[in-house]
Amino acid sequence: MTTPKTTPNWIKEINFNEDGLVPAIAQDNITGRNLMMAWMNAESLELTAKTKTAVYFSRSRQKLWHKGETSGHTQKVHSIRLDCDADVIILSVTQIGGIACHTGRESCFYKELNLTTEQNDEPTWQVTDPILKNPSDIYGKDSGYSDEDKAKDSTPTASTTMIAANLVLSALDDILAERKTASPESSYVASLYHKGLNKILEKVGEESVESIIAAKDYQTAINSTANDTQLADNHHELIYEIADVWFHTMLVLAWFDIKSDIILAELARRFGLSGIEEKANRSK
Repeated sequence: MTTPKTTPNWIKEINFNEDGLVPAIAQDNITGRNLMMAWMNAESLELTAKTKTAVYFSRSRQKLWHKGETSGHTQKVHSIRLDCDADVIILSVTQIGGIACHTGRESCFYKELNLTTEQNDEPTWQVTDPILKNPSDIYGKDSGYSDEDKAKDSTPTASTTMIAANLVLSALDDILAERKTASPESSYVASLYHKGLNKILEKVGEESVESIIAAKDYQTAINSTANDTQLADNHHELIYEIADVWFHTMLVLAWFDIKSDIILAELARRFGLSGIEEKANRSK
């Protein structure tokens, strides 16, 4: 006789809806950015807690859905939070490959309502995030994501992407500033602040070394004519590691209350100058 499976007490505290589901929002573990929303049932949530990888429930297919099972873009789960009404879950994750959305973007929340219009004009939704990888390259030519779908998504132009990048940096500035006074237990950033500048600088060094290794591995893969999957993995790993370096250097800036736009202004000042001219100007 099979012993009925007992539901853990911590799962019993969750207010699932009438279909036995609860919405789950995946957030980037470092930046806090919302990456996606999906549904979980008791089984998928228990599996997520056990495996430390995100497992959701597909309402259309009526079965468990391991995030990244097709794309390889899995989510490593660092923490699971429950809201005050016990009916929304937040997962703090590391998004493998840097792509959470099936459209090939970092986040599923890639449209922003333009609130800067004139008072009598109706706000419009604008695409702010670029497509990092063509969905057909992720899921195959038969993925169902057509050229028409891509047109509907209105892929950002270079200028729009630059605006989006500036918004990301500005948002990061705000988040890093807020975390300076937060409890060390509340987030990764707050814990680094609590440990002090030397620990933050140590992380900059660690991430720099990892980015060097990622770059060398990528070049090795190119030289050895690795297959497309291996090249894609190395490509994304380099991007991921460089992003870590940038993030931790921004944390150093935040320690000294320096905003990222100051660095952008300095880069803009240097634009058009040769390296020789720029170094000569420093000594004046």
